[in-house]
Parts: sequence; structure tokens; C-alpha cells
Amino acid sequence: MESFYRTHNYLLEHTSSPVRRSLMDEINWNDRLIGIKGSRGVGKTTFLLEYAREFFGAGNRECLYINLNHFYFTERTLTDFAGEFRDKGGKVLLIDQVFKYPDWSKELRYCYDHYPDLKIVFSGSSVMRLKDENPDLSGRTVSYNLRGFSFREYLNLTTGSTYPLYTLDELFAGHTRIAYDICSHVNPLDYFQDYLHHGYYPFYLEKRNFSENLLKTMNMMLEVDVLYIKQIEQSYLPKLRRLLYLLAIAAPSAPNVSQLSKDIETSRATVMNYIKYLTDARLTHMLYAEGETFPKKPAKVYMHNTNLMYPIRPSEVNVQAIRETFFYNLLHKDHELHTGHRNAHFTVDGRHPFRIEEAPRAKNNPDIYYAVGKMEIGHDNQIPLWLFGFLY
Repeated sequence: MESFYRTHNYLLEHTSSPVRRSLMDEINWNDRLIGIKGSRGVGKTTFLLEYAREFFGAGNRECLYINLNHFYFTERTLTDFAGEFRDKGGKVLLIDQVFKYPDWSKELRYCYDHYPDLKIVFSGSSVMRLKDENPDLSGRTVSYNLRGFSFREYLNLTTGSTYPLYTLDELFAGHTRIAYDICSHVNPLDYFQDYLHHGYYPFYLEKRNFSENLLKTMNMMLEVDVLYIKQIEQSYLPKLRRLLYLLAIAAPSAPNVSQLSKDIETSRATVMNYIKYLTDARLTHMLYAEGETFPKKPAKVYMHNTNLMYPIRPSEVNVQAIRETFFYNLLHKDHELHTGHRNAHFTVDGRHPFRIEEAPRAKNNPDIYYAVGKMEIGHDNQIPLWLFGFLY
């Protein structure tokens, strides 16, 4: 136990988040069992440690961070460890890499039922299905998704600013004023392209080649977050990698499932399952017409975020695809997106049609909102694309 406290204090001293994540204020920390899900590379470990630092501080033995990837947990059960921690005055146990531990859901359930005065916050892969595939935790755990940096978070970090987030309704009501206030201090377009290229994943701050690091992360998503968690044989990895590549170079587009099944030499049903796994891993997005959902074929497949589009074919990235992917990814957190009608690319929340444009339009359809790439300050139904990066 003491070695874990030493590790905990060392990590608090040497790990810090460069920007406060908005999710910190969205979580109800009074809940007893909280799951933090997210794709590889978005900063789940750092987020847990920031919670410990902000709510408890270094040296406080009521809170403890542990990683279930530790060899110690090959002979010691999580329930025994949690019980000992609680008996010694522990109140909050932060558990990282929970999916690496056998029967983790059953033991979390045991802790929940038998240690009512112990709070557990655990992190896991976005591929995990806490409710659908873990009946032990149904009705007991509350899960949240940690995403990569928004453009707002990236801009705050890069410029040392503290710009607040805005809701979509606030943008509709006052986007001109909001953009003017921001642009009076900084020109967001000076930073926007860098964000699209490398600003989503916090590890861009590390002194390593970002593209190579991202490619490594993408492969780890396939090998661990898809194959390991979904219990798919390692021999199928080349098919998954090939499928991701084919989807990436065509995105956004309607997937030709028959052709894809021939290309990766598997069935149409398996192709659809694989696309779903890639979406669960936060590598792709599936866009459906309203009223349709998986297992039907999506109307379009997008990459999950713009950073993923550059390392695969860096010299052939389509600028319009980048703009649409940015819009989809930033709105997807809190809104429902479906295919658009009458020249709109998207319908948001079933009632707001959006078209994504490069430059302002002299003539436009008053019944459509325009998200415009090359625009600092908008007017009427034309809103700067970068401003949607302030939604979280």
C-alpha cells in the first residue's frame, strides 16, 4: 500500500494538465461509482490525477490513484485492496486501466455493494460498454466521456487565455458579438489550422514527432481497444488496418460495403461490425439519416477528428472534408447529427440544417445555417466555423 501512495504523490508532483478540462465541472462527483471513458491519447490518466490534485492535494491519504496494469494485481484482488484502503481511512479510489483486470466489473460491483462509504472513479477505453455488456454495473455506475482538446481549450492553452465555452443556442443568439469579443484579443484563424492538424490530442505537447506518435496511437487503438476488448483474434488485425485505411482515404463518403468486404476478404456483416468497432474506438464517425441507426449502413463515414486525417495521406487531405469533420466532431458531444436535406450537409437536433462552406456567401438560403471556414466574424445565418470549437 505504501508504494502506491509514493507513486500517487510522485505522479501528482510530476504530472499536470496544461489546461483545465471542462468535463471536470460536468461530473457529479457525489456519485459513488464513476466511469471516465475516452479514446487512447486524450488524457484520461492526467484527468484522474488532476481530480486528485484539485479536490485533495498532495499528501492527502484519503485519495489514491492506482493502475490495474501493475503486476501487483496479478496476485492481489481489487476488492481486497479497496477494502484495505477503506479500512485505513481511504475515501476515493482512482483506478486506471480497469479493463486490464479480469472480472473488473464484478469486483467493482462488490466494492459498490459492500463499501458504501468508498467512492471509486475508474477510467477505461471508449470501446467498453458499461451498461450494455456489464449488467453488474447497470444502474450503479455513471459514465462520462473525456474527449480530446476542443479548439477553445487549444486556444486557451496556446495563448494563455481563459475563454469560456458557449452553448449552441448562445451561438445562434449572439455569435457576432461573441466572435467580436474573442477577435478583439486574438485572431482565432491564426491558430485554427494548427489545431486541425495536431491540436486534438494532448500529446502534441510532447517533444516527439506528432504524426509518428499519432500513428502509433492509432495502431494501439486497433490492437488493444478493439482486438483485446472485443476479443478478436490477432490474425484479423491486418483486415482492420486495411479497412481503416480505405475508410480514411474516402472519408467522408457512403461506404460501399460490398466492395469493402471484397477488399478485406470478409463478409458484409463483419465489415459493418468492424466499422462499428472503429467508431466505438473513436477512430471514425457514422452519420445516419434521421430514424436510422446501426446495424443499417450509414449514409456517410467520417474520421472521428481532423488530426486522424493527416498522417494517413498527408499530401492528399481534402480541405472540405477537414471542415465537415471538425464540425461533426465538435457538435457530436452534446447534439444529434443526421444527414442534411436541400443542400445542407447536416441536420442538428432534427431542426437545424447546416451547410459547411469555405468562404462567406453573398447570396444564401435563409432557412439554412452556414458554418464558414474563412470567416473571423459572422452575421445573420453565417457563423464562423472556428466558433463551433467553443462548444466544450
